[in-house]
Amino acid sequence: MTRFIFFWLFLFLHTFGLGQSETSTDVLFIGNSYTYFWNLPQVVKSMAESQDKEIFTRQSTAGGANLGHHWKGERNLQSRSLVKSGKWEYVVLQDHSLRAIEAVDSLNYYVRKWHKEIVASGALPILYMTWAREFNPLMTNPIVKGYEDIAASLGIPVIPVGKIWSKARSLRPDLALYDPDGSHPSPLGTYLTACAFYEALSGSSAVGLPNRLTSEDKNGEKIYLSIISNADATFCQQVVHEVLAEYALSILPKLHSK
Repeated sequence: MTRFIFFWLFLFLHTFGLGQSETSTDVLFIGNSYTYFWNLPQVVKSMAESQDKEIFTRQSTAGGANLGHHWKGERNLQSRSLVKSGKWEYVVLQDHSLRAIEAVDSLNYYVRKWHKEIVASGALPILYMTWAREFNPLMTNPIVKGYEDIAASLGIPVIPVGKIWSKARSLRPDLALYDPDGSHPSPLGTYLTACAFYEALSGSSAVGLPNRLTSEDKNGEKIYLSIISNADATFCQQVVHEVLAEYALSILPKLHSK
């Protein structure tokens, strides 16, 4: 079964087999509000710091942006310049939340263009699979298929956030993963997504991460990025770990070198 590329083993092998920097994993997130709501990149960074790991994150985002907007430099986006700087080990690509359903040809077209650009810069592309809207869980399957198909075609990893959200919702329908608009993540939804990125990028289980995550402002004052109940945090961590383990059993990983 070779149609899917399992990102966790892929990143683990790349990290330890190809000589990743021992001090920091540098990650650029390209996307929109599904990335910047409740500071996803910073939450991932804080999770790593809580475990004495170093993941440096930066984002290039704009509300409602798709990968075409980023590619063309529209809306004052500087994503291509950031990629070409060659500073990154990984570049995360998050397209518009409905692209895999309403414009899958566009998803495929721009992921392919970004793939060439990112690989040429010396980094590795990672796809960020989005989730279904709250009112229609049936959106999950076409979203999953859209991202997994292009990932398999290019031999690149995909982080199955949509699958993780779907399982969390099926086990805990009471869980408030959504913002009141029924589309964007709540603070808890961002925590769940961040657990997936942390485990994928660090190669360590999300289980045991703290339920409160902090950062500092320019004056050294503490900022709380995430305050989640212990019970909900533990549930999120366990769902992430189980889905990633299940994903690993269903596919044959491929190693993709720089």
